Amino acid sequence: MPPIQIVEGDLDRPEHAQAVLELVDAYARDPMGDGKPLDSEVRRRLIPGLAQHPTTHILLAYDGDRAVGIALCFRGFSSFQARPLLNVHDLAVLPERRGRGIGRLLLEAVAAKARALGCCKLTLETQEHNAARRLYESVGFTRDVHVPEAGAAIFMSRKL
Repeated sequence: MPPIQIVEGDLDRPEHAQAVLELVDAYARDPMGDGKPLDSEVRRRLIPGLAQHPTTHILLAYDGDRAVGIALCFRGFSSFQARPLLNVHDLAVLPERRGRGIGRLLLEAVAAKARALGCCKLTLETQEHNAARRLYESVGFTRDVHVPEAGAAIFMSRKL
């Protein structure tokens, strides 16, 4: 059996665009995602929106010719380090392929990409009870603490 291959997603390639759409939809359906499929309007806008967003970086995991995992990342900037950072916005592996090291391979590829971009760190947010937290912690992610007196960072959002 050939090894899992990690490739940079190219949204100009129809097979990559389709893989991104399918993998993000599979993740959206997961209880650790949104628990429901992507809305048809979101499906229509996703690929053009990602293509137009200037800091999008996509890594796809392939098992043969089938995409089985995705790391959808966006470059940001650390004002405290005055360097770019890379945020792992979505990391997903198809449910039937989990537990085989694909997520770890994706995160290693994300780290390599971030180093190549001159990034100072990787960031991600996750649900409190997401089993993938063990993976994140095993590859070095921790709760972000700048000064102990301030406590750990808390991810917050506001719907518009």
